Amino acid sequence: MRINSKMGGRGAKGKLGAVRKKKDAYLTPRKRVCRFCADKIEKIDYKDIRRLEYFITDRGKIVSTRFSGNCARHQRRVSEAIKKARFISLLPYVR
Repeated sequence: MRINSKMGGRGAKGKLGAVRKKKDAYLTPRKRVCRFCADKIEKIDYKDIRRLEYFITDRGKIVSTRFSGNCARHQRRVSEAIKKARFISLLPYVR
């Protein structure tokens, strides 16, 4: 007797196959839009702490482009603004 490895040992009508198809729908990546491009914000100010706190984790790390959805230009400007705000002690280095 041979076991079909793709279906996890079940036939084509098994429940496990249906679960995998449903799971694949959740794994499709959602297109993230840069907030600054969408709102047409040209200048990212280091004094605007509320906006910058969104791009910092609980431990104080700068969130990557993959998670924030920023374009490369705005991600560089956000990281510069966060570093300036930290230096002037508007934002903490570590929480």
